[in-house]
Amino acid sequence: MMRFIPTRFHGILDYLYGVLLIASPWLFDFAAGGAETWVPVVIGAIVLMQTILTDFEMGLVKKIPMQTHLMLDFGIGVILALSPWLFGFADRVYTPHLIFGVFSILASLTTHRTPSRAYKTNAVHEDPLR
Repeated sequence: MMRFIPTRFHGILDYLYGVLLIASPWLFDFAAGGAETWVPVVIGAIVLMQTILTDFEMGLVKKIPMQTHLMLDFGIGVILALSPWLFGFADRVYTPHLIFGVFSILASLTTHRTPSRAYKTNAVHEDPLR
């Protein structure tokens, strides 16, 4: 699969995606209080935490390599997409979980594996005391 999404754009999407996942049970009216509600909320929180911790343009702590981030995105997508069947709520709701999961899988497969050269150059020469 061709990788065409810049890491900076992926990071912006991650923050929006994480917040949207957390809000989705209430936005899309499937907040019944069980796994259908809490799987996207927990995964949304994980996405936000992972983005904050990734070493790329949008990361704040910069501990997780971009390739690891993308592998985690893929795994998160698979779990989210399969969650209605894994946790037994597919008879009530499955579309949002499936769509969000497939989105994460596709984003993981189409995002550049390394941040831009400009980011890496600036990150190395950054003065932490400024």
